[in-house]
Amino acid sequence: MPPSLNVLLRSRALKLRLVVPDAGAPQLDDPISWVHSSDLADPTPFLDAGQLLLTDGTQFPVDAMLTETTTADAATVGPSPAVPTGSVYGEYVERLVGHGIAGLGFATQVIHGTLPPALEEACRKHGLPLLEVPDRTPFIAIIRMVADYLAKEEHARAEWSLQAQRAISRAALRPDGLTSILGELERQLHSWVALYDAAGNYVRMPRNRPVPSDIASDVTAKVRTALDLGTRSASYLEIGGQSVTLQTLGRKGSLRGALALGAIEPLDPARADIVNSVIGLASLALEQARTLDTARRHLRAGVFEQLLAGSTDVAVKTARQVWGQLPRDPLFVTASRQENPAPNLLEALELLADDYRGAVFYAVRGELLVILSGRAHQDKVLELMQRHGTCGVSSETTIDGLPGALEEASRALRRATELGRAAVEFSELSDGGVLGLLREEKAGPVARGLLQPLVAHDQAEQTELLATVREWFANDCVWDKTARRLGVHRHTLRNRVDAAGRILGLNLDGMRDRLELFAAVQFLEETQSRKG
Repeated sequence: MPPSLNVLLRSRALKLRLVVPDAGAPQLDDPISWVHSSDLADPTPFLDAGQLLLTDGTQFPVDAMLTETTTADAATVGPSPAVPTGSVYGEYVERLVGHGIAGLGFATQVIHGTLPPALEEACRKHGLPLLEVPDRTPFIAIIRMVADYLAKEEHARAEWSLQAQRAISRAALRPDGLTSILGELERQLHSWVALYDAAGNYVRMPRNRPVPSDIASDVTAKVRTALDLGTRSASYLEIGGQSVTLQTLGRKGSLRGALALGAIEPLDPARADIVNSVIGLASLALEQARTLDTARRHLRAGVFEQLLAGSTDVAVKTARQVWGQLPRDPLFVTASRQENPAPNLLEALELLADDYRGAVFYAVRGELLVILSGRAHQDKVLELMQRHGTCGVSSETTIDGLPGALEEASRALRRATELGRAAVEFSELSDGGVLGLLREEKAGPVARGLLQPLVAHDQAEQTELLATVREWFANDCVWDKTARRLGVHRHTLRNRVDAAGRILGLNLDGMRDRLELFAAVQFLEETQSRKG
């Protein structure tokens, strides 16, 4: 610890006397950053907070007891110097307190014979520690003692930092490297250390202290906010009266987790160096698993394609060797459009799949991120996905009905995007409303009869007019957007839609015929999904 007023008072060589406050006051143990001497009426522009100020009182006229004279004496020796009032001392002390000065040392038997009572009164009123410095104690002796103490403190901190670095390096070589590193950091800093995964979930480490229960939820919320930003960052927060240091781990746009450190006081440079070393080692340990994770995701995509193709036995055997069983029937399909899935989202899904081994499975398919989950774990999946955008959820299905359920989830996702909602379930689209009637079998002949000429034309002429119309409706009949999706010129798109209208005998510029065709297409998709 840095030197304090009590350290100086205990020195027999300095012979300082405590005037204000009484012995045992807590502020006497406050650290002193340096010692400065000045006789200016306002020395604060040249001082820093936490310093001890020494003065011999030259800025104040000498005590009135030494300057009062009789009228005759006054006529002989001239007028006496002005005697300071209490307000002069009060203003002086108030300036020092406002600047954060740690204490005032006043030298007696130099300019002033005794300590001015008004100065003692002002220090007591404003709470400024006051020391009397005897005439045989030079200021340089006090300054030298503080300087030596600070030098010893600096050397001790450097030695501690070196030993701590060595201990953490040895911990990194153990089989449970990451756990040992964090445990050693706790031991060195005497504070709690918490690791969070890419989803912001607390990772319990053996032998590590838990996050204090009264601030655990607030710390988790701050961690998740930092991870959602996707950038490397360091934050120094006050949570529940505790100083918490928060550091994300990993690369920008590819975060692997976060480290939270709770301490009673802010980190000094030596302790900050230790924390930075641990952050580097933890980041390295987490990065080592990245290549394996990428390979696993490619394998996931292959297993999912096997499921869609109906090769269930092959997919199940492959999954069993790597992840365990696939989700059992019945299950839900959740889809989210992720052109570039956030690495921390994929990491969170990986952890979710590991935690519920065999009950959650995910794969990236083009722009879609698809998750399969059982009923018991669907809430966890939705909670995670809603933090990372919009998603659509199929009705309950089986592995064999996966192609149709994927189409349901995709349609629910489109609806969620249109409504600006975090999640939409397919049941909301199919239950009730006019379009809900399309699910009834009695509408089938009408819809299929309407679309049959278009289906026949596509088969005979090798065209894709029905697919073009379907994509046009999927993009809300917006010409430019649909043309970009199909990779054709908007005039080409318009010609195809007009051709479809002519073949079906419909005027697709009018709302009535357009809605009739839309309803028929919706029913056809619904029928194909159920059959799939």
